Amino acid sequence: MASKAKAKKAPARVPFRPHLWIRRWVLRLLALAVLVLAALVGLFAVFNPPITPYMWQERARLGKIDHVWVRMEHIAPVMARSAVAAEDANFCAHWGFDVEAIKAALAAGGARGASTISQQVVKNVYLWHGRTWSRKALEAVITPAMETVWSKRRILEVYLNVAEFDEGVFGVEAAARHYFGVGPGALSATQAARLAAILPNPKERSASNPSAAVRRRAGQIRDGAATIDRDGRADCFQ
Repeated sequence: MASKAKAKKAPARVPFRPHLWIRRWVLRLLALAVLVLAALVGLFAVFNPPITPYMWQERARLGKIDHVWVRMEHIAPVMARSAVAAEDANFCAHWGFDVEAIKAALAAGGARGASTISQQVVKNVYLWHGRTWSRKALEAVITPAMETVWSKRRILEVYLNVAEFDEGVFGVEAAARHYFGVGPGALSATQAARLAAILPNPKERSASNPSAAVRRRAGQIRDGAATIDRDGRADCFQ
């Protein structure tokens, strides 16, 4: 047989397309990021965050910080109500974003804040401090995810444990001892209101030696805490 077997034809090479390669890897990285965030949201619904990015930053700057985790049942209920009255009176009604507060903030030209307790937890536990668009975008994604997985009581528990109350003083347990020499379960209505009153600017305000402005604010918070207890706006975490 004189005929030779025909050589197999080599498969045509697919040309390298950089844009397709980049898009494929971007999608893979985004999928990985979503999986990591979902895992962290689920993880901290059960386990306490060992440290937050801001705590780590302050510990590196100061050398040490004062922080002891305390469970919600060991925190005076009036402290939880005071924090909600001060920072997010509609905490039980929203899904992470208070639309009415956002509208009011926009109407005021941005002069007032509209950040909910849920958003503050996301910022403190998962993100970094700042006003960049990338951080805001991540906050907008993580907040409703956290609201879906975590209970309101858990969100508030984490908030009270990671909030800064003075330079290097984090969480209500350290704050109660630092300012009043008592445990968080022994806080009075006035003490709780004063702690909540300094939360927006804790490094320049004192709960144990309050200015006239802090005293006025604490009085409003104390009244607000009693009000949300009566009208049911504290039912989701009590």
